Amino acid sequence: MAVNTLFEPVDLGTLKLRNRFVMAPMTRSRAHRDGILPESAPTYYAQRATAGLIVSEGVCISPVAVGNPKVPGIWTDDQIASWANVADAVHKADGTIVAQLWHTGRASHPSLQPGGLPQVAPSAIKIEGSTFARDGRTPHETPRALETLEIPVIVAQYGRAAHNAIAAGLDGVEIHAANGYLIDQFLQDNTNTRTDAYGGSIENRVRFLSEVVAEVSAAIGPDRVGVRISPASTFQDMADSDPAALFSHVLNVLDEAEVAYLHIVEPGIGGSQDVASDHDRARQALGSSWARENYSGKIIAAGGYLSDSAESVLVNGHADAVAFGRPYISNPDLPTRIAANAPLAESDRATYYGGDDTGYIDYPTLEDLANA
Repeated sequence: MAVNTLFEPVDLGTLKLRNRFVMAPMTRSRAHRDGILPESAPTYYAQRATAGLIVSEGVCISPVAVGNPKVPGIWTDDQIASWANVADAVHKADGTIVAQLWHTGRASHPSLQPGGLPQVAPSAIKIEGSTFARDGRTPHETPRALETLEIPVIVAQYGRAAHNAIAAGLDGVEIHAANGYLIDQFLQDNTNTRTDAYGGSIENRVRFLSEVVAEVSAAIGPDRVGVRISPASTFQDMADSDPAALFSHVLNVLDEAEVAYLHIVEPGIGGSQDVASDHDRARQALGSSWARENYSGKIIAAGGYLSDSAESVLVNGHADAVAFGRPYISNPDLPTRIAANAPLAESDRATYYGGDDTGYIDYPTLEDLANA
């Protein structure tokens, strides 16, 4: 298939993309313990600035939001300054970048929390299995259910984080409401058994997301705000009794909010592809084509795309841009390689998370290879 649409410009709110390639958010776990980015982060992001849009790795909005070792934050002056260096580098390379705002909720661990206190969640229901804590792999622990009066504090933290992102010179933010983290935990009824205004009905469970979107939009303008959801994913023990009804309401809320874009994770990514039951099959249908039928705004589709499949989803009108994840790790000039029909470099899984600059800023571009 001829790949043409991928290289056309598109506007997502105030974000003016030179092409429809989006670098997906990817945790790289290279920040310092205080949440400040490594000194090589500006180089890492600038190398990939030929993407129409870069969505940053998850950026924690507060100390309580932290759920993994060595992830960056955006609540201190020093953290903001480290993001300003990234923004400057990306803009000098004519790129566009937004910060993905992240609160991990129950997916965190007490070893990562201030004072070693329990992590917070909508309800005191733990994830089965283990997680990466401060000192390595360890079993998940039961979170503490948030008090109703604590929730507006977290909403305000999202707004402050968005303000800080713009102060750092970033072009906007993406609210992480996917993959079993805090907002997703409020949305789905297997993790939200609350009986207050944030639990029970679909409208109540979507209230937290709605309030976060309103707060962030008030801080920086809705045309600089994206939202990522993963309605088909069961990652981190997520489930809902009626996911189609739930996420249809989510799309209605986002449509009314007039955010810059919806970023949807396609079925089979970060979750089980086992469709043994009718309920599972219904959940697996909640991808970009379903979203397009239920949402009038701009859509970024993410999930295992290659050049031909990305072109197809654009031509079919199911999405306005396509996010690529792991290919961007080892192919910093991904659009150039696809335009040249050049082979893509394989990435080294052993260097995905943590470590030094190996596997971070040392993957060559086609130009580098030609000049070697």
